[in-house]
Amino acid sequence: MRSRPVRPVLKWAGGKSRSLPRILEVLPQEIDTYYEPFAGGAAVFFALAAAKRFKRAVLGDRNAELLSVYQGLKKDVDAVIQVLEGYRHDHDHYYKIRALDPKDLELHERTARIIYLNKTGYNGLYRVNSKGQFNVPFGRYKDPRFLDPEALRAAAAALKNVKLVLGDFEAVCGDAKQGDAVYFDPPYDPVSKTSNFTAYHHDAFGQDDHKRLAKKFKALDRKKVTVVLSNSYTDFTKSLFQSWTVSEISVSRPINSKASARGNVRELLVTNHVGEPVVTRRSRQ
Repeated sequence: MRSRPVRPVLKWAGGKSRSLPRILEVLPQEIDTYYEPFAGGAAVFFALAAAKRFKRAVLGDRNAELLSVYQGLKKDVDAVIQVLEGYRHDHDHYYKIRALDPKDLELHERTARIIYLNKTGYNGLYRVNSKGQFNVPFGRYKDPRFLDPEALRAAAAALKNVKLVLGDFEAVCGDAKQGDAVYFDPPYDPVSKTSNFTAYHHDAFGQDDHKRLAKKFKALDRKKVTVVLSNSYTDFTKSLFQSWTVSEISVSRPINSKASARGNVRELLVTNHVGEPVVTRRSRQ
């Protein structure tokens, strides 16, 4: 029997499964160390791992609960599966698990809790309040598959030799050098005042952070590191990355608080040309 291909174990707002082919196209076929400083659902990482396109990998994020999922799977996936086997898809059970304080749980228990809440909560969202407490309501799924041992073990195998870093994006990819590749997928610059959803972490990622990210992109480019970045297609983001190859791509976004706002949206995909003169191009897809 063929094993199931490795894939993300979490649903994540802004996940890259729909734009994945285009992102993989602009990343090198062979990478010494691959860095993904905004891990999220890590769709790009898992796709590259499945294709064996890097020798080493570093995943990072500021979200401690998110990183605990990857740490827990890496350390003891069977213990995580055992906890998930005790969970059930039930309204009251959901709120009981949601109310648990992660600080009182062992690593494998924290991992199982987030996977369960992610798969059974409303629209697969990850949202926290000002105190950093998960506050997504119970979802409307009929039979969510929060227990998928095969998928969890495949993800754990991919994570086996991966370095996991809890921290700011600059620290995560600080050691990148020529031959390496970095993929940035930050919380997106809002396209409007009502679309500003950055509650993956209790600290917002604002325009000053996006400017700092653009400076890091430039610094990595100077070190001849291959850099790829996704963001929303706004005047602000275009102005930050106008010195590099900028493409506009259309991506389906099924997660939104308003049904009328779901559908295709424009995204920015930025790449650099390592070792070549900088050229700016814009193309539509």
